[in-house]
This record gives sequence, structure tokens and C-alpha cells, in this order.
Amino acid sequence: MSVPIEETVFKRKRFVAEAMEKFGFVRTGEGFVYEADILGGDFHAVVTVTEKGCVSGRVIDNMNEEEYAPLRMDSFNGGYVNSVRHAYEEFLGGVAEGCCKEVVFASDQANRVAELILYRYSVSPDFPWGQSQYAGDGTFRHPENNKWFALIMNIRWNSLLKNGSEETVDIVNLKIDPKQAAELAKRPGVFPAYHMNKKSWITVLLNETLSDGEVMNLVDRSFNLTK
Repeated sequence: MSVPIEETVFKRKRFVAEAMEKFGFVRTGEGFVYEADILGGDFHAVVTVTEKGCVSGRVIDNMNEEEYAPLRMDSFNGGYVNSVRHAYEEFLGGVAEGCCKEVVFASDQANRVAELILYRYSVSPDFPWGQSQYAGDGTFRHPENNKWFALIMNIRWNSLLKNGSEETVDIVNLKIDPKQAAELAKRPGVFPAYHMNKKSWITVLLNETLSDGEVMNLVDRSFNLTK
């Protein structure tokens, strides 16, 4: 599969160690492991969570005791392999429900920046796109005029780098003085705005390339330019 099933299921979730142990996870030297049979015992699913919360999984065919490779191949799309995928997704969904708490955004830095915006400006994100593919994208607005000063999104790397990558990254779009566009574009982690006017907006990565303080300095500029 282009995007790992585990990444899709746990994208906006964080594991809680106490809940994991109650659920049946076994602590190992590198994190936690949970396993169970699925699809009537025909397959065995194993999910591993590191101490940092990184998730990986395996689905083993109990008939030959080998990992079921078609699970992650886009070219395999028949009824049987899809039934295995569905069973594995249900297995992971149960793990998520029993062991995780919900977070607003996918990345830790995006969630920290949202908390800093709330602390500094008393503004929480709203999510205006309902149940569309953009449902998790949050806008931060001035209470007085309803104008955006920040938009946090989760997009494919390919949208920025044009490298064909299906992996995703959290970003924030921010307003800038057009005179500063060229200077800011030279900074690591800063790109011409994704899906907005590139003369007066920029896209900033929320993947720890910039510190929270550096991101908030750019948020402050955007806030002042849009108020």
C-alpha cells in the first residue's frame, strides 16, 4: 500500500501506556507489542509501538507462517486480499479505541503550536470543511473580523517537493509582507504557500525543522498583518 495502514489509523492518535497494558500489550525492551488472530484464525496480526509512539505492524498467514505480502501491494485488489485488509483495519481500530487518546493534528509540533496560539491569542482552530478530505485542516481566525491568520494542514510531501512521495507532513500557512517573501523562502522549512497566494503567504513545515519559537515568530507576523 502507498501509505501504511498503520499511519492512516493512528494519524491523529497518541498511545497511553497505562491503557496499552490494560488492553494486553506486552512491554519489551524497545516499546510494546500486541498480537491476536484475525479473520477466523487464518491470519495473525502483530502491532509494535516504540517508546516514541511509532507504530508498525505485520500480518502473518497462519497456513505457511509467512508475512502476507499482498496486504501492502496496490496491485492486489481482489475480494480475498481486501477481506484481509478489512480485518486488519478492524484489528487496528480496536487497538486505537482501547489504547489511544485523540489529538487535533497529526504531528506533535502542530499540536504544540496550536496550544501556543491558544495561550497567546485565545484562539482555537475551527474546521470548516466538514467531512471532506480536508476535514482535519484547522483555521485560526481573528474573533473581530473572522480573517485567517494561520491554517494548519496535513499534505503529501509531493505537494511541496514534487518527488512523488505519498508520505504526509503537517504545515502551517501564514501571511507575510510580500517584500519579505524572497528572504523567507531561503530558510529551511519554509516554502511558497501551498494552495494560497504565493506573494503574500508562505508554508512552514511543522516537523521540527524550525523550533516552536521560530514558528511562533512567523505566526505573530501573520497575526499582525491580518488584524
